[in-house]
Amino acid sequence: MQISGLKETNFQFPNQTAFYRGKVRDVYHFEEKLVIVASDRISAFDVVQPKPIPFKGQVLNQVAVKFLNETKDIVPNWLISSPDPNVAIGLKCDAFRVEMVIRGYLSGHAAREYKLGKRMLCGEKMPEGLHESDPFPNPIITPTTKAMEGHDEDISKEEILKQGIVSKTDWEELEVYTNALYNRGQQIANKQGLILVDTKYEFGKKDGKIYLIDEIHTPDSSRYFYADGYAERQSKGESQKQLSKEFVRQWLIESGFQGKEGQNVPFMPDEFVQTVADRYIELFEKVTGESFVKADYVGIEQRIFSNVMKNL
Repeated sequence: MQISGLKETNFQFPNQTAFYRGKVRDVYHFEEKLVIVASDRISAFDVVQPKPIPFKGQVLNQVAVKFLNETKDIVPNWLISSPDPNVAIGLKCDAFRVEMVIRGYLSGHAAREYKLGKRMLCGEKMPEGLHESDPFPNPIITPTTKAMEGHDEDISKEEILKQGIVSKTDWEELEVYTNALYNRGQQIANKQGLILVDTKYEFGKKDGKIYLIDEIHTPDSSRYFYADGYAERQSKGESQKQLSKEFVRQWLIESGFQGKEGQNVPFMPDEFVQTVADRYIELFEKVTGESFVKADYVGIEQRIFSNVMKNL
């Protein structure tokens, strides 16, 4: 039987003060806390695709919870508890209006820009002579603005400081945290036979203190290569074997969609939806080293509501 996936939730919790539906997460606001439900929606090119991907929300939530717990010695984070496979409850912080994207390799958006002849990305110089998937001499931070709707936009550190989006003191702290988190993520990935290619972090502030918020090192926020065979594939000019949702983007590109005006979202066949679900589960098992236990979809909304209520 085909599982349809959790497309959205519409709960009304006691003392709930606001609700926000993001591209993937349903966010329930309380005075001091957030309850974030990871749905099975999938977004590519900042457009939510019509069909949800079964178990994707569970994968995202459980990967993020694991790595939030494994990096809290580097930076305090927002997580308080995860009472359900699809739910995280945490501190309500004032989010910085930038996403800290860090790239160790020429891949994805950076590679597409490089192919167009661009050698500067968000104020960072990309060396001449690189091939797609080559490592940068040192990881580069290429921030984006955090859009409530539509596309996130590339922005440089200089522009962030000039516009006062982030103060100089806070920016310096964000840079330190971003590099340290990426290094830790790379170490964890290497132990699992993976390479953390690029990823993004989001931060917020509460009572004057910076916290890591949202997700970390998930397949939606990160790109991984398989380490085994990486050098050989690079030397032959072959595409890298990767675990990320980049293959979904590639499928969309081949179907004539890149989120541009006038383009229609292509129909995603059930077989491809199943392939995407399998890839998410594969990434969970590969990156965590744990077996994925599928949560039951029967009565999933009641389960989530009940588990949240016990923890409010």
